[in-house]
Amino acid sequence: MENKKSTDFITSLGIKALTLFATVKDMFYLLMQILHWLFIGPFKGKAAKRDSIFDQMVFVGVKSIVIVFFIAVFTGFVLAMQSAYQLQQLGAVIYVTGLVAVSITRELGPVLTALVVAGRVGAAITAQLGSMKVSEQIESLETMAINPVRFLVVPRFLALLIMMPALAAIADLSGILGGFFIGVTNLNINPYLYIEMTKEFLALKDIMTGLLKSAVFGVIICLVACYKGLNTKGGAEGVGKATTESVVTSFVLIIVADAILTAVFYFGNM
Repeated sequence: MENKKSTDFITSLGIKALTLFATVKDMFYLLMQILHWLFIGPFKGKAAKRDSIFDQMVFVGVKSIVIVFFIAVFTGFVLAMQSAYQLQQLGAVIYVTGLVAVSITRELGPVLTALVVAGRVGAAITAQLGSMKVSEQIESLETMAINPVRFLVVPRFLALLIMMPALAAIADLSGILGGFFIGVTNLNINPYLYIEMTKEFLALKDIMTGLLKSAVFGVIICLVACYKGLNTKGGAEGVGKATTESVVTSFVLIIVADAILTAVFYFGNM
């Protein structure tokens, strides 16, 4: 009996490993298709294709600004208050300026922005493509000799790749603004001194690595959302399941990618 249970466990583990490998392979193939049409599409595309890219940029970026702004501002509030509580015991409240600026630009700005976009935009992309898949609209495009990746995925890929760093920059400024507000009003730090100390602690590398991270997160969100959407099965129930899986998978991969990129950028030369 124990041998049978062990065999079943190993078999189940092997099936899951093979499924994971197949999923990674399919997502890599989707990325190769995106890159293929990304370089060929501009030379053969039509005006409608360009318009769809701008529509997606508005959906991804402009309509996400408000929620990104408020989340980043309140994150700056909380970060400044929590760090000040500890630094006051050391008589080093002024270092709240650098802590907030570096934490926001390196990590919290890009990661929080990515999580917001994955929950809002990634879920919407999966639902849109999933609905088209189960209603056989994808097959209709293929019947008309229209490549679904070129027509549906590439505009969303470009929109996320362009707008994610822009949203991350807004999150950085908003988070620093939140810390500035707490520092000036609650911690009694001189406004001019707060700005000067922020500039002293904040390096260009911190800003650029944060923006690069956000671009990578945008690629992850697009790949996961589009892959789940294009492979949806099972009608309306399948669309809901694919949307949930898309958001959860994006969240996990964003955190993992953030850890890897942080290790590469800041601990690779140690």
